[in-house]
Amino acid sequence: MRAAVYYSNDKVQLEEVPRPKIHEGEVLVKVVASGICGSDVMEWYRSKSAPRVLGHEVTGEIAELGDSVSGFDVGDRVIFTHHVPCNDCSECLRGQHTLCDTLHSTSFDPGGFAEYVRVPKINVDKGGVLVLPEELSFEEGTFIEPLGCTVRGQRRICLQPGDSVLVLGSGLAGLLNIRLARALGAGCIVSTDLHPFRLQAAIDSGARAGVNAGSQNVIEEAVSVNDGCFFNHVIICTAASDAFGQAMNAVAPGGTVLLYAFSAPGNDVSLDLHEYFRKGITLRSTYGASPLDLSEALRLLRFGRVVVKDLITHRMSLADTGKGFRFAASGAESLKVIIQPGR
Repeated sequence: MRAAVYYSNDKVQLEEVPRPKIHEGEVLVKVVASGICGSDVMEWYRSKSAPRVLGHEVTGEIAELGDSVSGFDVGDRVIFTHHVPCNDCSECLRGQHTLCDTLHSTSFDPGGFAEYVRVPKINVDKGGVLVLPEELSFEEGTFIEPLGCTVRGQRRICLQPGDSVLVLGSGLAGLLNIRLARALGAGCIVSTDLHPFRLQAAIDSGARAGVNAGSQNVIEEAVSVNDGCFFNHVIICTAASDAFGQAMNAVAPGGTVLLYAFSAPGNDVSLDLHEYFRKGITLRSTYGASPLDLSEALRLLRFGRVVVKDLITHRMSLADTGKGFRFAASGAESLKVIIQPGR
């Protein structure tokens, strides 16, 4: 079968690789659509495991079922995820599913930028495969995984109706956070970014304003939009080194800062512990999504609470995956790039 093999952001090659063979309890899926995630273009994160086939925002049709698989049929439209928790360890029992060692060790074979993917038994058994409702297209289904991550993050900060929100970074992660916050009834939402294209996308997503992140007075400008008030929540959706300082300066007393994007190891930032203590700030981080989060994301999309069709800026064939990576890495003219192996 064909697959797009990742070596670097500038070297993603179409190659022939063996079609996976499934075993008992496993599922073989014919890939219909696969989204390029922001983490896919983080070279410091991906290059250490190259060459490999990436792609974890995937939808498709079940092509084969292994023995003992129940609840699914050949031809079912599905969304499936690479990471699943064990649901039995101390972290899972405390609701911290994305800290589970099993979740960090599971994957599928080879990756979504291929014609077929083998979904292992543990992924099938632990809720890593969901039927895609007819109301959702395969393209919309690729947003279930990233929106699931957003659902988990905003659950961790306990976002309430009327809360003000500042989103630092208006890439896809930032835009999904804006749209979910709007769906949850947030009041004033402001976003920042360097690219005018993305700032406009933030406004189209429900932000009251988009502020140029390169401005020397970026926080003052954002606060002025919020009627001169600091923000109940600041969600960091960029790995820019100055974003953390901006977040701490923009958050209201008693507010929450959510570390949504992750940066390379060794990216140290300063924290004024006195100011942190005095303002009563809650600092949270989030990673990934559990099957519960994915199910909630699916419902939000299915019933139109969060709309994502307009976020797709590029649809490309498997042969053009390398071009798609360059678009996604640039960020100046793209929001979501979808790879369609059947094109």
